[in-house]
Amino acid sequence: MRRATQYANSIEEWCEIMKKDNNGGYANAWLIGDINRNEIARLELGLKEIGFEKKIDGYFTGSNIAEDIKLLRRETRADDINIKNSSIARRVRWKQLMNEYEGKIDVETAKSFESDHYDPYLKSNTPSERMLCAHWEQDPQYYTSYQPYSPEGTVDGKVVNAGMASEMSFSARWGAACGTAFDAKKFLAEHPQYYWMSSILKDRPSQPWTVFRAGEKK
Repeated sequence: MRRATQYANSIEEWCEIMKKDNNGGYANAWLIGDINRNEIARLELGLKEIGFEKKIDGYFTGSNIAEDIKLLRRETRADDINIKNSSIARRVRWKQLMNEYEGKIDVETAKSFESDHYDPYLKSNTPSERMLCAHWEQDPQYYTSYQPYSPEGTVDGKVVNAGMASEMSFSARWGAACGTAFDAKKFLAEHPQYYWMSSILKDRPSQPWTVFRAGEKK
Protein backbone atom coordinates (compact mmCIF):
# COMPACT_ATOMS: atom_id res chain seq x y z
CA MET A 1 0.00 0.00 0.00
CA ARG A 2 2.85 2.38 0.81
CA ARG A 3 4.54 1.62 -2.51
CA ALA A 4 1.32 2.08 -4.46
CA THR A 5 0.59 5.40 -2.78
CA GLN A 6 4.14 6.67 -3.33
CA TYR A 7 4.60 5.71 -6.96
CA ALA A 8 1.18 5.55 -8.64
CA ASN A 9 0.10 8.53 -10.77
CA SER A 10 -3.53 7.47 -11.04
CA ILE A 11 -6.09 5.29 -9.31
CA GLU A 12 -5.65 2.67 -12.04
CA GLU A 13 -1.88 2.54 -11.49
CA TRP A 14 -2.45 2.32 -7.73
CA CYS A 15 -4.71 -0.68 -8.25
CA GLU A 16 -2.28 -2.42 -10.60
CA ILE A 17 0.50 -2.16 -8.01
CA MET A 18 -1.84 -3.56 -5.35
CA LYS A 19 -2.87 -6.48 -7.57
CA LYS A 20 0.68 -7.46 -8.58
CA ASP A 21 1.83 -10.64 -6.79
CA ASN A 22 -1.31 -10.57 -4.63
CA ASN A 23 -1.60 -13.79 -2.59
CA GLY A 24 -4.88 -13.05 -0.81
CA GLY A 25 -3.09 -12.62 2.50
CA TYR A 26 -4.81 -9.31 3.14
CA ALA A 27 -8.12 -9.54 1.32
CA ASN A 28 -9.63 -6.12 1.74
CA ALA A 29 -11.75 -3.32 0.31
CA TRP A 30 -9.71 -0.18 -0.37
CA LEU A 31 -11.48 3.18 -0.65
CA ILE A 32 -9.34 5.51 -2.76
CA GLY A 33 -9.53 9.15 -3.81
CA ASP A 34 -7.57 11.17 -6.38
CA ILE A 35 -7.97 14.87 -5.55
CA ASN A 36 -6.15 15.93 -8.75
CA ARG A 37 -8.71 14.20 -11.00
CA ASN A 38 -11.71 14.47 -8.68
CA GLU A 39 -12.17 10.69 -8.71
CA ILE A 40 -13.05 8.13 -6.06
CA ALA A 41 -12.85 4.35 -6.31
CA ARG A 42 -13.20 1.10 -4.43
CA LEU A 43 -10.84 -1.81 -5.01
CA GLU A 44 -11.98 -5.11 -3.49
CA LEU A 45 -8.92 -7.30 -3.49
CA GLY A 46 -9.67 -10.96 -3.00
CA LEU A 47 -7.47 -13.92 -3.94
CA LYS A 48 -8.86 -14.68 -7.39
CA GLU A 49 -11.82 -12.33 -7.65
CA ILE A 50 -11.21 -8.59 -7.80
CA GLY A 51 -13.89 -5.93 -7.77
CA PHE A 52 -13.29 -2.39 -9.00
CA GLU A 53 -15.55 0.65 -9.33
CA LYS A 54 -14.71 4.30 -10.02
CA LYS A 55 -16.80 7.47 -9.91
CA ILE A 56 -16.45 11.21 -10.33
CA ASP A 57 -19.56 11.77 -8.22
CA GLY A 58 -21.30 9.75 -5.52
CA TYR A 59 -19.92 7.63 -2.73
CA PHE A 60 -18.55 4.26 -1.64
CA THR A 61 -18.91 2.66 1.78
CA GLY A 62 -17.32 -0.31 3.50
CA SER A 63 -18.31 -2.46 6.46
CA ASN A 64 -16.18 -5.62 6.42
CA ILE A 65 -18.22 -7.37 3.73
CA ALA A 66 -17.61 -7.64 0.00
CA GLU A 67 -19.84 -5.62 -2.32
CA ASP A 68 -18.68 -7.31 -5.52
CA ILE A 69 -21.12 -10.21 -5.93
CA LYS A 70 -18.61 -12.66 -7.43
CA LEU A 71 -16.12 -12.00 -4.66
CA LEU A 72 -18.86 -12.21 -2.04
CA ARG A 73 -20.19 -15.56 -3.27
CA ARG A 74 -16.97 -17.27 -4.36
CA GLU A 75 -14.46 -16.19 -1.72
CA THR A 76 -16.46 -15.53 1.45
CA ARG A 77 -18.97 -17.33 3.62
CA ALA A 78 -20.80 -14.15 4.58
CA ASP A 79 -24.54 -14.33 5.14
CA ASP A 80 -25.22 -10.97 3.54
CA ILE A 81 -28.89 -10.74 4.52
CA ASN A 82 -28.54 -11.51 8.25
CA ILE A 83 -28.92 -8.06 9.78
CA LYS A 84 -28.17 -9.50 13.23
CA ASN A 85 -24.52 -9.57 12.19
CA SER A 86 -22.37 -6.48 12.67
CA SER A 87 -21.06 -6.15 9.13
CA ILE A 88 -24.51 -6.54 7.55
CA ALA A 89 -26.18 -4.12 9.96
CA ARG A 90 -23.47 -1.53 9.41
CA ARG A 91 -23.78 -1.99 5.65
CA VAL A 92 -27.51 -1.25 5.96
CA ARG A 93 -26.87 1.78 8.16
CA TRP A 94 -24.36 3.22 5.71
CA LYS A 95 -26.94 2.94 2.92
CA GLN A 96 -29.55 4.67 5.09
CA LEU A 97 -27.21 7.56 5.88
CA MET A 98 -25.97 7.93 2.31
CA ASN A 99 -29.54 8.03 0.99
CA GLU A 100 -30.22 10.87 3.41
CA TYR A 101 -26.99 12.84 3.11
CA GLU A 102 -25.68 12.22 -0.42
CA GLY A 103 -24.47 15.52 -1.81
CA LYS A 104 -24.46 17.17 1.64
CA ILE A 105 -21.50 15.45 3.32
CA ASP A 106 -18.78 17.53 4.96
CA VAL A 107 -16.21 16.88 7.69
CA GLU A 108 -18.67 17.42 10.52
CA THR A 109 -21.35 15.13 9.08
CA ALA A 110 -18.66 12.51 8.45
CA LYS A 111 -17.71 12.69 12.13
CA SER A 112 -21.37 12.17 13.04
CA PHE A 113 -21.50 9.07 10.80
CA GLU A 114 -18.49 7.58 12.56
CA SER A 115 -20.15 8.35 15.90
CA ASP A 116 -23.53 6.95 14.86
CA HIS A 117 -25.32 4.82 17.50
CA TYR A 118 -28.33 3.59 15.53
CA ASP A 119 -28.82 -0.20 15.48
CA PRO A 120 -30.64 -1.08 12.22
CA TYR A 121 -31.73 -4.47 13.56
CA LEU A 122 -33.27 -3.16 16.79
CA LYS A 123 -34.25 0.10 15.05
CA SER A 124 -33.16 2.16 18.02
CA ASN A 125 -30.12 3.90 19.49
CA THR A 126 -29.02 0.87 21.48
CA PRO A 127 -25.32 0.19 22.24
CA SER A 128 -24.31 -2.87 20.23
CA GLU A 129 -21.90 -4.35 17.73
CA ARG A 130 -24.27 -3.31 14.93
CA MET A 131 -23.73 0.45 15.24
CA LEU A 132 -21.23 2.29 13.05
CA CYS A 133 -19.62 3.39 16.33
CA ALA A 134 -19.54 -0.23 17.42
CA HIS A 135 -19.67 -0.79 21.18
CA TRP A 136 -19.16 -4.51 21.56
CA GLU A 137 -18.21 -3.98 25.20
CA GLN A 138 -21.78 -2.83 25.94
CA ASP A 139 -23.56 -5.51 23.89
CA PRO A 140 -25.19 -8.38 25.85
CA GLN A 141 -25.49 -10.30 22.55
CA TYR A 142 -29.09 -11.38 23.08
CA TYR A 143 -29.49 -11.81 19.35
CA THR A 144 -26.31 -13.62 18.24
CA SER A 145 -24.10 -16.44 19.49
CA TYR A 146 -21.06 -14.19 19.96
CA GLN A 147 -19.63 -13.77 23.47
CA PRO A 148 -21.39 -10.94 25.33
CA TYR A 149 -19.67 -7.72 26.38
CA SER A 150 -16.54 -8.48 24.38
CA PRO A 151 -13.96 -5.68 24.88
CA GLU A 152 -13.53 -4.80 21.22
CA GLY A 153 -15.03 -2.61 18.53
CA THR A 154 -14.30 0.91 17.34
CA VAL A 155 -10.98 2.20 18.70
CA ASP A 156 -10.58 5.40 16.66
CA GLY A 157 -12.24 7.66 14.10
CA LYS A 158 -10.63 9.35 11.10
CA VAL A 159 -12.06 11.88 8.63
CA VAL A 160 -10.49 13.65 5.66
CA ASN A 161 -11.75 15.77 2.77
CA ALA A 162 -10.03 16.83 -0.46
CA GLY A 163 -8.77 20.11 1.00
CA MET A 164 -7.22 18.39 3.99
CA ALA A 165 -5.71 15.67 1.81
CA SER A 166 -4.05 18.32 -0.39
CA GLU A 167 -2.39 19.65 2.77
CA MET A 168 -1.44 16.17 4.03
CA SER A 169 -3.71 16.44 7.05
CA PHE A 170 -6.70 14.65 8.53
CA SER A 171 -8.94 14.80 11.59
CA ALA A 172 -8.88 11.91 14.05
CA ARG A 173 -10.07 10.87 17.46
CA TRP A 174 -8.46 8.16 19.58
CA GLY A 175 -10.88 5.81 21.27
CA ALA A 176 -14.57 5.52 20.43
CA ALA A 177 -15.52 7.96 17.67
CA CYS A 178 -18.42 9.21 19.82
CA GLY A 179 -16.03 10.13 22.63
CA THR A 180 -17.23 7.51 25.13
CA ALA A 181 -14.38 6.63 27.48
CA PHE A 182 -13.39 3.03 28.21
CA ASP A 183 -12.33 2.29 31.80
CA ALA A 184 -10.56 -1.08 31.82
CA LYS A 185 -10.68 -1.56 35.60
CA LYS A 186 -14.39 -0.80 35.78
CA PHE A 187 -15.08 -3.04 32.79
CA LEU A 188 -13.26 -6.00 34.33
CA ALA A 189 -15.08 -5.50 37.63
CA GLU A 190 -18.42 -5.66 35.81
CA HIS A 191 -17.37 -8.53 33.50
CA PRO A 192 -14.96 -10.77 35.45
CA GLN A 193 -15.04 -13.45 32.74
CA TYR A 194 -12.39 -11.35 31.01
CA TYR A 195 -10.09 -11.24 34.06
CA TRP A 196 -7.34 -12.94 32.04
CA MET A 197 -7.01 -9.67 30.10
CA SER A 198 -6.21 -7.62 33.19
CA SER A 199 -2.52 -7.25 32.32
CA ILE A 200 -3.12 -6.18 28.72
CA LEU A 201 -6.47 -4.37 28.64
CA LYS A 202 -5.87 -0.60 28.59
CA ASP A 203 -8.01 2.46 29.25
CA ARG A 204 -9.16 4.58 26.34
CA PRO A 205 -10.11 7.93 27.84
CA SER A 206 -12.28 10.35 25.92
CA GLN A 207 -10.25 12.41 23.46
CA PRO A 208 -11.23 15.39 21.26
CA TRP A 209 -11.27 15.35 17.48
CA THR A 210 -7.83 16.66 16.51
CA VAL A 211 -6.31 17.68 13.17
CA PHE A 212 -2.96 16.01 12.42
CA ARG A 213 -0.60 17.42 9.78
CA ALA A 214 2.41 15.96 8.02
CA GLY A 215 5.67 17.19 9.51
CA GLU A 216 4.34 17.95 12.98
CA LYS A 217 6.88 17.43 15.76
CA LYS A 218 4.43 16.68 18.58
